[in-house]
Amino acid sequence: MKRFGTYRHIRKRALIFGLPLALFALQAMAVIGSLMAVIFSFGLPLLLVAVLANGTLYGILLKLVRNQGHFPLGRIFPKMISNKKITPYGPYDKHP
Repeated sequence: MKRFGTYRHIRKRALIFGLPLALFALQAMAVIGSLMAVIFSFGLPLLLVAVLANGTLYGILLKLVRNQGHFPLGRIFPKMISNKKITPYGPYDKHP
């Protein structure tokens, strides 16, 4: 398990079922959509297709997380967080 220096940095790599939060949300939406499809038009072939599709999506998302070189993601969190108001003319708290 990865160790973090301070507790506030743990959200940078929070994982649920091995997926980052955004990809887990995508997986959850796919599962909910397939459940709705099965509920409103029940059929054994549809149930099997939904299970297969969700399993395949989960596998693809896990591969994308492991091989991040193929799927470049930008940085989510800045290096430093500041309350300074930045304007096109520069920071607000500059004093002559």
